Amino acid sequence: MKKLAPFFLFLATATAQADIAWVQPTTTGYEARLVTEATACPALHTASGDTVMTARAAPSDKFLRICSAPLPAGTQNASVGGMPLPTPVAAPQRILVLGDTGCRIKGATLQACNDPAKWPFPQLAAAAAKLKPDLIIHVGDYLYRESPCPAGDSGCAGSPWGDNWTTWQADFFSPAAPLLAAAPVVITRGNHEDCTRAGPGWLRLLGPSAFDPAAPCAPHLPLYSIDLGGMRLAVMDDATAPETEVNPADLPAYTSEIAGLAAIARPVWFLHHRPIWAAVAGPLNIPIGGNKTLMAAAGDTLIPATVELQLSGHIHTFESINYNKGVPPQIVGGNGGDNLDVTPQNLRGTVFQGNSHVAVTDGLSVGGFGFLLMTRVRTGWSIQLYDSDGKPTRQCGFNTARKRLDCRA
Repeated sequence: MKKLAPFFLFLATATAQADIAWVQPTTTGYEARLVTEATACPALHTASGDTVMTARAAPSDKFLRICSAPLPAGTQNASVGGMPLPTPVAAPQRILVLGDTGCRIKGATLQACNDPAKWPFPQLAAAAAKLKPDLIIHVGDYLYRESPCPAGDSGCAGSPWGDNWTTWQADFFSPAAPLLAAAPVVITRGNHEDCTRAGPGWLRLLGPSAFDPAAPCAPHLPLYSIDLGGMRLAVMDDATAPETEVNPADLPAYTSEIAGLAAIARPVWFLHHRPIWAAVAGPLNIPIGGNKTLMAAAGDTLIPATVELQLSGHIHTFESINYNKGVPPQIVGGNGGDNLDVTPQNLRGTVFQGNSHVAVTDGLSVGGFGFLLMTRVRTGWSIQLYDSDGKPTRQCGFNTARKRLDCRA
């Protein structure tokens, strides 16, 4: 019974605090959103006046009402339903990155969601929020509870499952509440949010464009950019880009969007869930990897020179990678809560699928649950890695002039 206490505490808290609000950038600018049990959407309060939020999505048998309202440019104080909202910083100095945060329950794969040591996202989120970031980037994969917890399994006993509000609340919104209150969140779509999994719920709750109840799951959303004042984030939806085979249906869209990065004013950070050239442990612990669909989309011209950094998740670890052929460096930050992947510490010599001629000049992975905070410095960005308790573990840096990542041993 002692092991289940944290979960029952969560249930009581979640029931008492059903309304959850946050701010996220969308295809049309920053937007305030609210999930509420109320029968109508409330007003968004700002210093420039009140705006009645509109219904992004009406309540259904699986989801509560979702309200939204654009956040006026320059807003410094905002609230909804008595809850203060974080407001955008014109040129963020502190950017927090995390991803792959949910607790995996799928068939025989059972993560102990009730054990903080096995699923640390709640305390990780609380620790990360205390660092007071200006902006949060989530690199995708929010909902992993796809099957019911087997009877008698105390590790996940009582857990909801499936693409519905109760599960979204348990796997993301309740544990992420401190983060959602701390700063606006850039939302990247992961493969767990494709249309065969939690895509309908993701598009309803977190999608960057208007929700269409008549077509509740679009397999692919167009790339869009976010102006951060002096730099831009380009966010690509690669939920349908499998690693081991090319997806011919969506390959033209990926090809066009990667080439289209050249039209975005530099410097650009390229955000997408599945990294194009990253690694896991293969036979004899040799690093292997590569996404066949995205490598085919990048083609011989690879990544446009406007891009100075790639940020992804999908692989459940931290990776820092530098490449040849002018390919911008890659950060993988997929160690936010789901079962960790085994990756070699030294990623040099990674064997990639296909024949892209891209090679790792140097790179490393760091095991364990955690997140990273990027702080603007004179040469670019200082990168501090933290464990799930918020303790610093390793220092890295991103030199923007050299387009290079370096991590201290």
